[in-house]
Amino acid sequence: MGPVELILLGRTLMKIGEQALPSAGGGERTVVIVMSDIYEHERTTVGEVAARTGLPQSAVSGAVARLREAGSVIAEPDPADRRRQLLRRNPEPTARQREVAATDITPALAAALDNHELAEVLAALEVLGRRLTPQTLARR
Repeated sequence: MGPVELILLGRTLMKIGEQALPSAGGGERTVVIVMSDIYEHERTTVGEVAARTGLPQSAVSGAVARLREAGSVIAEPDPADRRRQLLRRNPEPTARQREVAATDITPALAAALDNHELAEVLAALEVLGRRLTPQTLARR
């Protein structure tokens, strides 16, 4: 597998993951990207998230609003600049986080695969999930 195939595999996995997510009105990919960045960079700002993720600031602001409404992210005034908000993870799991965590990806994978391939792919994803975490990139 080369770099292009790896990128295409990642895109395919993202699309299957999006299909597996319990619907929350669209834009889930952006919300997941923003939430992940905030969880990795506590006490961050919308502008900093936008710079790190490459997402437009308006998209980050919208995702942050959804995350705050759901209770996944807490915003506090920046003591250095009261006009800015510092974002951080809510340490308490929300109902949405519990719902997503309990969601089985098997039906979404089954829709994309033949039945005889499903067990092999699920096993491979378990290995990849253990080996390739968000912290993997931080170690590079």
